[in-house]
Amino acid sequence: MFLTLAIGAAVGAASAPLWKTGHVRVYIGADHAGYELKNHLVSWLKGQGHEVNDCGPFVYDAEDDYPVFCLRAAEGVAGDPGSLGVVIGGSGNGEQMAANKVRGIRAALAWSEETASLAREHNNANVVSIGARMHSTEDATRFVEVFLTTAFSGSERHSRRIAQVEAYETIGQLPSLPG
Repeated sequence: MFLTLAIGAAVGAASAPLWKTGHVRVYIGADHAGYELKNHLVSWLKGQGHEVNDCGPFVYDAEDDYPVFCLRAAEGVAGDPGSLGVVIGGSGNGEQMAANKVRGIRAALAWSEETASLAREHNNANVVSIGARMHSTEDATRFVEVFLTTAFSGSERHSRRIAQVEAYETIGQLPSLPG
């Protein structure tokens, strides 16, 4: 049986650590530059007991376009509360940008264990983006592991900031200026 991590149905709702909630449903997508890393991560995630939804690509094509696969991974996460996502490309930048176009997605580019952890802990990110050309397979796998096992802190200041971004995304309301 798979349980999914509650990403916070209400803004600021703290999530229980993954080790208390069980395995996570993970949506993963890449482009040609991330194809091999994606396949490695699909196997690794399954080996860790996670439920994986592979959004492609399913064959290597040097001319493919990351939005085709990364938008599907982000849509999967957005439509499946509690799930998490991984998007992969050469640098991870375009993949993060594409994922962030999907309403309800907070995608973060991870380039270290610390950035992977802080994405979840402070920003309640639900998608991590990895640059396959920027990191070894071992490092990239570790970033994903850290991302999946770090819970949102739920602290008031981080919840407030997320609410401001969500208000802008939903209704276009800019946060009030201080003072």
